[in-house]
Amino acid sequence: MTQQAFNFDALTPDFMWYALESVGIRAESGFLALNSYENRVYQFSDEERQRYVVKFYRPERWSQAQIQEEHDFTLELLESEIPVAPPVVINGQTLHQYQGYLFALFASVGGRQFEVDNLEQLEGVGRFLGRIHKVGSKQTFQHRPTLGLEEYLYQPRKLLEQSQFIPLHLENAFFNDLDLLIKSLENHWQGNVAMLRLHGDCHPGNILWRDGPMFVDLDDSRNGPAIQDLWMLLSGERSEKLMQLDIILEAYQEFNDFNSNELKLIEPLRGLRMVHYMAWLAKRWQDPAFPLAFPWFNDPKYWESQVLAFKEQISALDEPPLSLMPQW
Repeated sequence: MTQQAFNFDALTPDFMWYALESVGIRAESGFLALNSYENRVYQFSDEERQRYVVKFYRPERWSQAQIQEEHDFTLELLESEIPVAPPVVINGQTLHQYQGYLFALFASVGGRQFEVDNLEQLEGVGRFLGRIHKVGSKQTFQHRPTLGLEEYLYQPRKLLEQSQFIPLHLENAFFNDLDLLIKSLENHWQGNVAMLRLHGDCHPGNILWRDGPMFVDLDDSRNGPAIQDLWMLLSGERSEKLMQLDIILEAYQEFNDFNSNELKLIEPLRGLRMVHYMAWLAKRWQDPAFPLAFPWFNDPKYWESQVLAFKEQISALDEPPLSLMPQW
C-alpha cells in the first residue's frame, strides 16, 4: 500500500494493548486519542496508574535510523537538563516494533498552553532555545533531512501538479503565481548559513508551560538554520515582532551565539512552510482523519485564497527583513 493511501485502521484498542504488552507494559485505562495527524498518539495509564503516551509512527515516513536519531537527540537534550518530553527506555531501547508498526512510549507530561503574548514566558523559551541549539550544534543529523528547497518547494510543487485538488478554472493562475513565489524564494534563500540539529517545528502548540517551558514533539526534527526554531514564535505587527525577537534573542544569547544574517530567512521560511503545508495535506488526503480535520482543503475557495496568499508572500519577501539594535 502506498504511503499516500495508508490509513491507521489496524490500530484497534486490542492491537495497541498487545503492542504495549510486547514490551512489558499493561494498559489498564482506555486509550485517549491526542491531537496528532501524521502519527497516532494516545494517552493511557498502566496497572500502576502511571500515565504514558504511546506514539505509533506512520509507516514509511521515517526510517528506523531517522526515528532513532530523534530519540537520541531528545535524550541528549535531557542529559543537558533541557525540559523535553523524552522517549521511555525499555530494555535499553526507545523504539519498538509490533506487526509492522514502529512505536515509542513517552511519559505523559502536563502543563498549560504557552502564552505567546506573555513576554516573561517568551524570555524563558528564548533561553532554552539557546541551550537546545548549543547542544544541537555539536554535530548534525546523519539520517534525518536538512531543511531546503527540494523538500519544501520542488517536491511539493510536483505533487500539487499531479494532484486533482486545484480547480480547473484556477490552475493557470495558481501555478503561475506559485512559480513566481518559488522564483522569489530561490532568490532570497541563503543556503550558506550554519546548519544544526533543530526542534524543527517549534510553534507555540509544541510548547507547554509548567514553571518554565516544556518542549514536546520533536517528530519534525532536522538539520537547519537556527532561525527556523524562532520565527514561528513571532506574531502581530512588525513593531510587535521586533519586540518579541529582541526578548527571545537577548535570552537566547545568554547560552548560544546567533548569526543576525539569519533574520533574512524569516520570510523565505514562511514561504517554504506555506507551500510544504499544502502538499502535505494533499499527500495525506487518503487518510480518513484528514478530510474530517481539514474539510476546507477540498473547497475551491481555499485554492482561491492561496493564489492571493502567494501574491502577499511575494510582497513580504520584497520588504526589508526584520533587524534589531546594532548590538545584534
